[in-house]
Amino acid sequence: MSILYDLSIRIYYLGAFIFSFFNKKAHKWVKGQKDIFQILKNESFENCKTAWFHAASLGEFEQGRPVIESFKKKYPDYKIIISFFSPSGYEVRKNYKNADVICYLPIDTYANAKRFIHIVKPDVVFFIKYEFWFNYLKILYTNKIPTFLISGIFRENQHFFKIYGFWFRKQLNHFTHFFVQNEASKSLLSSIGFENTTISGDTRFDRVSQIAENPKEFPLIRKFKDGRKILLIGSSWQSDEEMVFDFIRKSNNEVKFIFAPHEVHEERIKHLKLLLPSNTVLFSDLNEDNCNEANILIINNIGILSHLYQYADIALIGGGFGKGIHNILEAATFGVPTIFGPNYQKFSEARELIQLKGAFTFNNKIDFENLTLDLLSSDRHYIKTKQICLNYIENKKGATEIILNNIKI
Repeated sequence: MSILYDLSIRIYYLGAFIFSFFNKKAHKWVKGQKDIFQILKNESFENCKTAWFHAASLGEFEQGRPVIESFKKKYPDYKIIISFFSPSGYEVRKNYKNADVICYLPIDTYANAKRFIHIVKPDVVFFIKYEFWFNYLKILYTNKIPTFLISGIFRENQHFFKIYGFWFRKQLNHFTHFFVQNEASKSLLSSIGFENTTISGDTRFDRVSQIAENPKEFPLIRKFKDGRKILLIGSSWQSDEEMVFDFIRKSNNEVKFIFAPHEVHEERIKHLKLLLPSNTVLFSDLNEDNCNEANILIINNIGILSHLYQYADIALIGGGFGKGIHNILEAATFGVPTIFGPNYQKFSEARELIQLKGAFTFNNKIDFENLTLDLLSSDRHYIKTKQICLNYIENKKGATEIILNNIKI
């Protein structure tokens, strides 16, 4: 099975290499793979303690960020290295100030893993949420380096819990401890013999709370709001945006709109703007003269969405008509009611907030309009919903503290 795993890794790299001639994201990833060991050669890992954090992408990094920053405060003598698998994480956070080294993760061949660990010499390792790179895990285990999974989430459809999953289950032995989000994950691990688990909760709640306590201000967007209600369509895909177009035409400028698409490349932004009325402005073009005249704002950069929810009154979270919704907690932490399409079931926070009536789901344009008008027209209903969101976030905080109090290094 190890041979098949190594072969699949090499095939993945070959496919990405071929694809890189046609795709910018793949090109960045392949180029980043070539630069990793040169970056590491310019760093010194001798005569210091090192903590290595690995995140698949930007979302997982933000999830692990409270742990990184709290770890740095608690253990200031440790050097911090952060690795990413995806360009969407690395490109946005490559200048993150709380890390000493930031790089891509070399593809998980045995040789790469051995070389990376030999250079970095980590004293403790944290994988965030569900990153399972089996050659890295094996070498870390062989070298007796404490390795933790934080904010872990396990589901029955993963290989570990299948009849054929013996080899995959065996690889989990290489973790020192699992900090999981919920009882279901703990029970699944227990069912295959792993009791080295702690239910810590989800560190995303700590992260979004940090953002709400100290949000980045955008004076031009505050001026754009101009005291009116704002519907923010966040991390959207075209299928989400199509639900809103009719409502925009009916709103008679009583509501303002902010679109923050999941993808912000030039063609995507250009296409979206063509579908919207003429009083639409791009964030990159926003200025003192046009921010009041415009009724629709398109965010054409990345990395600021989590802070923009402070200006929203309702948030439509994208992904509900595709593979699954994006992060609803970034809106909820500001007390913003969230609405989204029907594909939300695998996200516990969405299920829980729907049950509490702090979030709502819809299947079509009519459902969307009814939900939105109901929230906008009733102050009593809106205030109640807002408080439900705020209470939900407050009651879920604390995962970072549990993790740091239970690791022994």
